[in-house]
Amino acid sequence: MSVSRMGGRLALANAAGLLAGYALDLLLGDPPRRHPVAGYGRLATALERRCYAPQRAAGVRYVALAVGGPVALATLAQAATRRRPLVRAGLVAATTWAVVGGRSLRREAAAMASALESADLSGARARLPHLCGRDPSQLDAAELARATVESVAENTSDAVVAPLFWGHRSPRYARFGTAAARLDDAANLLPSRLTAALTVTAAPMVSGDRRRAARTWLRDGHRHPSPNAGQCESAMAGALGVRLGGRNVYSGRVEVRPFLGDGPRPSVSDIRRAAALSAAVGLGALGLAAGCAAAGRLSGAAGLRTLGLVAGCAATAELWARALPLARRSRSRRCAV
Repeated sequence: MSVSRMGGRLALANAAGLLAGYALDLLLGDPPRRHPVAGYGRLATALERRCYAPQRAAGVRYVALAVGGPVALATLAQAATRRRPLVRAGLVAATTWAVVGGRSLRREAAAMASALESADLSGARARLPHLCGRDPSQLDAAELARATVESVAENTSDAVVAPLFWGHRSPRYARFGTAAARLDDAANLLPSRLTAALTVTAAPMVSGDRRRAARTWLRDGHRHPSPNAGQCESAMAGALGVRLGGRNVYSGRVEVRPFLGDGPRPSVSDIRRAAALSAAVGLGALGLAAGCAAAGRLSGAAGLRTLGLVAGCAATAELWARALPLARRSRSRRCAV
């Protein structure tokens, strides 16, 4: 078979694998036990114990091992399937399912909305750690709704558009975690902005206004301390017509975030709107990714390379999300916003 013909089949296999993996997430969600990302997190923890030192150089070595290993395996798998389109499609489907978490994210948001609608404040507080790393003990219904909408906004990028992890600082990782954090920021620069653009595009699907969403994104996206989270959250705030940001507490540490958007604080109904908007953004990203793969514009097996990157970035979750056990957060692709 000619090289060009085989390349065309591999491109279609990559696209088919992405579509199949996303469909598996829609139908099944995350596996309830033995999630591969959570399993890798445990390996990353063991590696950290051997590598840790309160130095940036130690963090660089740790990231090189934690990221390099999975990426090397993914590259080998890509090479091994370069003449096996059906096997390639199956591997891409499996890895895409492993790293995409849209259904779990929306399920957690719906559970939070149901708890707030029934005035079950204690139940809602108990659910918040499934979505983010904030201390929920003192949050009222309005603040729980805000935390949920912000988490849905950022996790739409982290768990759907680019299934990667992001977290927050602690004294233990102030220097050791620098390399992991910088890698995570760099990996999310493009996906977060794509998420924001798709959020603006899909705003009318939840009775939002594209112009307001775009204006809020361009005006407020840079105000967030994260170079990526602010892009997603500001676009979501503009699309829903709400105001995000404010005072957050993480294990006794207080952070005051700039306000994003001009509207009222989010309500319970805004949680459901945010989840619906997240679903629309996910489908839009899927269409773009599958279209690019089918056109041969993605270099190699996108799903396999995504697996390698996500596995490596699980190290970032271990470094920067110590407030909660990794296994407990695996259902919603762990994010501390």
